[in-house]
Amino acid sequence: MALPSSLRPILRDPMLMLSGALLILFGAYAATLAPYASALAVTVFGLSDGAYSALLVVASVLSVSASVGFGILADQRANRRVIALVSGGFLVAGTGLMTFGPSVTSFVLAHALILPLSGSLFGQFFALARLAATLHPERDRPGIQATLRAAFALPWVCVLPIWSVVFGAGVPLITIYPVSLVVAGILLALVWRFWPRDGATRWPDPKSGLSFAQSLREMAEVRVLIRVLALGTIHGAVTLYLVVIGLVFAGIAHRGAGDTALYAGILAGLEVPFMLALPMVLGRVSQTGLIWWGMALYGVHLAGLPILAETPYVWLLTVPGAAGGAIVLTQPMAYLQELLAARPGAGASLMALQKLAGDAICAGVFAIGAMLGGYGLAAILGAGLGLVGAGALWALDRRRD
Repeated sequence: MALPSSLRPILRDPMLMLSGALLILFGAYAATLAPYASALAVTVFGLSDGAYSALLVVASVLSVSASVGFGILADQRANRRVIALVSGGFLVAGTGLMTFGPSVTSFVLAHALILPLSGSLFGQFFALARLAATLHPERDRPGIQATLRAAFALPWVCVLPIWSVVFGAGVPLITIYPVSLVVAGILLALVWRFWPRDGATRWPDPKSGLSFAQSLREMAEVRVLIRVLALGTIHGAVTLYLVVIGLVFAGIAHRGAGDTALYAGILAGLEVPFMLALPMVLGRVSQTGLIWWGMALYGVHLAGLPILAETPYVWLLTVPGAAGGAIVLTQPMAYLQELLAARPGAGASLMALQKLAGDAICAGVFAIGAMLGGYGLAAILGAGLGLVGAGALWALDRRRD
């Protein structure tokens, strides 16, 4: 079978391969931890819905602050390797705390303070990929970025079904932390061994020449922030899915952690071929129009999840969820990076700003929905708000498109 055209340049370029390997490991880490954090907070460590919502807000503010600060420093000093190592160190430290001293205090410290300081890793991996991709023809770059985003989704295909079997055998949820620690340690070792030395890259990576305040002002322009906010509603819908899925299934007698892992694993597994097929669509449909259609499909999955969770039909929702997810997990990132194309670090930081907006929206929608009508109402509200945000983005850019 012939390789997808967007995969060939990655396999031929060591730095793109490194980006792909790091994203696979980061995906394995996220697939192990993210679907179960809310269930651990509420059912194991006894946090209330309101307390967990507050934790999400604190974590998001700290994560975006670290991402923006590290992104600007990376552009100012071109020291991306050092920043990736520091961020990876926080990932190991937060997971290690929960591995060797699990408690409600450790949970709050790890998830609200330490792990958010590693929040720039995802953006820095894509900044590395974006810089390495400049050595390839411009027509190949969107496909390379979409394929690398698929690398992040790939581990969910394998990791979550494994957890489904493990939890079905009665292993406690807390086991995810020592496994996550091993993954984080390997990731940090790869950054240390293979990330190119600062100032010795094959591609030009000049210092930005902007002060910290000038960089912040550039990111704070109205044209930038309004688009980040619109995309934040979409990110909020994705984050809300990770928050509610474990809680929705945990509230049904014949469901549980195994079903959570299986559903998320099927969804992520289907996302991969959809992501690999995206280069065939890119350029034929406007980017903002594509994002709107992606959010519409994703909204069907998110809003339908609590409605169909008790029935066998819930598994059908993985198809529109995966098709929409392939779009809303790749195209907003490419869109944001192009807003500040000359500064990869700041462009990656916009992804963190989008995450902040999305996490704040997720926390607000989760708190309001859970209070007024339960987790199902929260999911429906999140899907509707994401669709409104995608429509607003299309309206803002319709003349350009």
